[in-house]
Amino acid sequence: MEMLNRIGRFVGQTFALWAALFAAIGFFAPETFKWVLPVVPWLLGIVMFGMGLTLAPADFKILCQHPKAVLAGVAAQFVIMPLVAYALAVALKLPPEIAVGVILVGSCPGGTASNVITYLAKGNVALSVAVTSVSTLLAPLLTPAVFYLLAHKWLDISAASMFVSILKIVLLPVVLGIAAHVLFKKQTEAAAGILPVVSVAAIVLIIGAVIGASKPKIAESGLLILGVVMLHNGIGYLLGFLAAKLCRLPYDAQKTLAIEVGMQNSGLGAALAASYFSPLAAVPSAIFSVWHNISGSLLASYWAAKAEKEEQES
Repeated sequence: MEMLNRIGRFVGQTFALWAALFAAIGFFAPETFKWVLPVVPWLLGIVMFGMGLTLAPADFKILCQHPKAVLAGVAAQFVIMPLVAYALAVALKLPPEIAVGVILVGSCPGGTASNVITYLAKGNVALSVAVTSVSTLLAPLLTPAVFYLLAHKWLDISAASMFVSILKIVLLPVVLGIAAHVLFKKQTEAAAGILPVVSVAAIVLIIGAVIGASKPKIAESGLLILGVVMLHNGIGYLLGFLAAKLCRLPYDAQKTLAIEVGMQNSGLGAALAASYFSPLAAVPSAIFSVWHNISGSLLASYWAAKAEKEEQES
């Protein structure tokens, strides 16, 4: 069991490398993951079920203890990233499919990788888990509503259909995972070590499939999409940090909200884009999956080193 935990930690900590590897395979050998596209929603459901398995009612205690921090994080998540995405799409005059893809990933809740990055950055892990969980539970309502409001001028969008999809591939698996954790606590905690492997495997398969299906368009617009994703992610970190500072939250919470806002559930964005629009619309989410883990790890290293230096000086 200890070996499984070690493998799980290694895979989770090296997610960015696996994502980049599968993206490269998808680009240079696009037929490799063609079989994945029809099962993308199922793969995401598995990831969300795994997230639910890691949660327990106790994880939501921080809602009562520090409601201001959690509400600030959730509000920033669904305001800052969608508006930044919209501003970039308009300012850079992005093609419709790419614009829709950027706004879609911006409208998604926070990603579970943010919890690991927050831990590495010596932030408030309990706050990170709470903000990720609450934003995920609210996603069926807020993601399609915010996305439709900002993106409907580019393509025809059915917010109602998207709402139903997110209920099925996000909320239902998470709730089932929480229920399984409550009912079978010992068994689920014993299997916790393997969950990062399952989650990473599912997400990198989605990335490989999306990149492979969009190879010609990526060859044409890949640098543009990468630049937009880097700007989106970086501005998200900055504005998330400033929003927490404006709310006068402590420094560890400022770091946490920066990470929560800047890192998205890009797997959900890729699944929805592939289901409702085109593989090209899913590319911003796929590239976001790779990039935000790289940038998040670098940011966490900086904050961790800064915290250690302050501890040594005190």
